[in-house]
Amino acid sequence: MLALLMKMPRLGLGLVGTSFLVMAIVSLTPLGLLMLGVLENRFPKPQLPEDVTGIVVLGGSFDTRIGRTRGELELNDAADRITTTLALARQFPNARVIFSGGAASILEEDITESSMAQKLFDALGLPAERLELEDRSRNTVENAVFTREIAQPKPGETWLLVTSAAHMPRSVGCFRVAGFDVLPYPTDYQTPSGDALLRPSATTIRNVEKVHFAIREYLGLAVYRLTGKTDALFPAPSA
Repeated sequence: MLALLMKMPRLGLGLVGTSFLVMAIVSLTPLGLLMLGVLENRFPKPQLPEDVTGIVVLGGSFDTRIGRTRGELELNDAADRITTTLALARQFPNARVIFSGGAASILEEDITESSMAQKLFDALGLPAERLELEDRSRNTVENAVFTREIAQPKPGETWLLVTSAAHMPRSVGCFRVAGFDVLPYPTDYQTPSGDALLRPSATTIRNVEKVHFAIREYLGLAVYRLTGKTDALFPAPSA
């Protein structure tokens, strides 16, 4: 419209055509799957040791706005973080369980994810004495710093870090800078493996969402590295 007002119709048509082309690539191709796949495959599922000292699960699984306004425990697409943690807690009955998640909203007063997690873990049968809550963090950097204060990890201990696979590289980078050695245990995968990675969803909005999620995570990695919050641009498994 601006180009037409400026009497530059060719520029306007070019911009419109480019927009349609970009949207077609984003919504009809496996671009989002490929972008997310790189993130999700960075840290493979580890072989678990016989003994685990503790399990750290990062927030991001709860819709706090619904929880605050409806009084309901509402999980979002990252609910696998909770179910995976429960499975690990049962596999390692002596391991400590730390949920890390405060009130992330900066535009309005909100409830903490930890308050919702406490109720859900209790309802699902995790003994209250096993659950420790970190309720101050608003981002991944604070997740790492504040959780380390609670865990007080010691040399030789094994601490599992549970978060979404696409979020694991940035999370590990933050925990390394915080001096908290963790064993990454990714969950909440959004991409398939093998040849299926090249077949986009028939629901085009899902393809667009994956590009959006991937761009957000790549930008987060870049900003965190530039500001010294992670130890590498694209953190990798330890050698």
